[in-house]
Amino acid sequence: MITIVAKHFVKEDKISEFLEHAKKLVEITRKEQGCIKYQLYQDIKDAKILTMIEEWQDKDALDRHSVSEHFTKIVPILVGLVEKQTEMNIYKKAE
Repeated sequence: MITIVAKHFVKEDKISEFLEHAKKLVEITRKEQGCIKYQLYQDIKDAKILTMIEEWQDKDALDRHSVSEHFTKIVPILVGLVEKQTEMNIYKKAE
């Protein structure tokens, strides 16, 4: 299993727009083969921090997601709404 934590630092005046697009991405992605979990969280203390937590069956499922039509369409929009680069960590289960 692969887990991703992607922390986005959204421009204050773009939070609503980011949420709108991110929610579409979540809705479509959850239907993908190999997607176990795909959720968006908003920081309680700082509403500008929106974090996507994802779980994928394996790297192949993640790779398919990364080239999917909805991903390649929506993610560039999200990138344009952040004030600094996303912090992303990709994890595998420790054995």
